[in-house]
Amino acid sequence: MVLGGVLPDTAAVNVLVVVVASGVIWLGSGLLEEAADGLSAHYGLPPVVQGTVVVAVGSSFPEFASVVVTALAGVFDMGVGAIVGSAIFNVLVVPALSGLATDADLDSSRTIVYKEAQFYMLAVSVLVITFALAIIYEPVAAAGSGTTGAALKGSITRPLAVVPLFVYGLYLFIQWQDTGDYEAEPDGTNVAVGREWGRLAAGLLLILVSVEVMVSAIESLGHTFGIPEFLAGMTIVAAATSLPDTLVSVRSARDDNSATSLGNVLGSNTFDLLVVIPVGVLIVGAVPVNFSTAVPMFAVLTLATVLLFGTLRTDLALTTVEAYALLVTYLLFVAWVVAETAGVTRILPA
Repeated sequence: MVLGGVLPDTAAVNVLVVVVASGVIWLGSGLLEEAADGLSAHYGLPPVVQGTVVVAVGSSFPEFASVVVTALAGVFDMGVGAIVGSAIFNVLVVPALSGLATDADLDSSRTIVYKEAQFYMLAVSVLVITFALAIIYEPVAAAGSGTTGAALKGSITRPLAVVPLFVYGLYLFIQWQDTGDYEAEPDGTNVAVGREWGRLAAGLLLILVSVEVMVSAIESLGHTFGIPEFLAGMTIVAAATSLPDTLVSVRSARDDNSATSLGNVLGSNTFDLLVVIPVGVLIVGAVPVNFSTAVPMFAVLTLATVLLFGTLRTDLALTTVEAYALLVTYLLFVAWVVAETAGVTRILPA
């Protein structure tokens, strides 16, 4: 239903809503980037911290809202699936588009590769371990199967959800230490702090509302054309919730700010895995997780992250050829999701 029933739920109206929402997200991402630049200059934040914390947390609000909603609705697996699909999109598509948006190669750095990328791989591992602990200590039996069906299903409780939150606390501590070691060069610009915080809030509000409206329209289009929920969630909805990350990173790349562009990708995914999913658990109290479904998706995410790590480390730059390689890899992922949906492959449970 489009805009709570205000507009008719037709395919043409839904397409129009997606187009308008995309434009509003572009506007919101511009406000977010400009406010982040001003606040980072005022507080003396390094460009990498600006991208991995300030911009990344802001652009992750759509994923945060989606996980909270799905947790409250009792379909937490759907929220986790959207997060993983969004993370794969962020790792493969966003850097590729950012690299293609620039006239030259997208520069990386040792900080991006050896701190941000490696810590992000640690975040993936920590979440998989948390899921495994749920299977071990809080097993959930399948309906009508006694305890034998509990082998790959468990319940993530609040104490388990604290584990990834502690790891994100470590991440913030590292960023805080780096900020203390960073000596910002004064540019002589007087920053109106109150105005920049206001622009940041306005940008976040525009992004959050627009993404929610867009996702609703896309879901309606999926029902209209008979697109299965798993396929739509892992690809179309994931791409829609990643649109703010895409626009912010592309804008930063065009402004020759590669540290913010790449930092936004890795920082946003780190926030999604270590904060967004655990917060959904803290709100509800306990949520079931299907380990046999989650682990293959996290394996794909790990492989995508390793591929990005390798391309960024090679000459500390993302070339045009490497950008196209990332896009081709994402198309292969989409093809696999289609094959799973159609029953051609059966790596994931039905």
